[in-house]
Amino acid sequence: GLGACGITNTDTDHIAAVSHLLFDAFPGYNGVNPNSNPVCGKKVKATYQGKSTTVTITDRCEGCAITDLDFSPSAFSDLADFGVGRLSGMTWVWV
Repeated sequence: GLGACGITNTDTDHIAAVSHLLFDAFPGYNGVNPNSNPVCGKKVKATYQGKSTTVTITDRCEGCAITDLDFSPSAFSDLADFGVGRLSGMTWVWV
């Protein structure tokens, strides 16, 4: 669906949402138009138990802690089986 960055995504897109705490405080964001937030379009490499995926930030996650990412189904499946649920120990870096 339509994310906070103004981009319509599908389950097959390798995308993620960052925490509302990170989104709202991202350097250069004036808090007026979320579509113009500089975090939108940034890439992140996430790693979990030896598997990695690279995603584009296209949304804001209200229920996420500051370092959480909310993945699309296709990006999540690169890292773990859906039955795992939350990925405790997942790390990520900006690329």
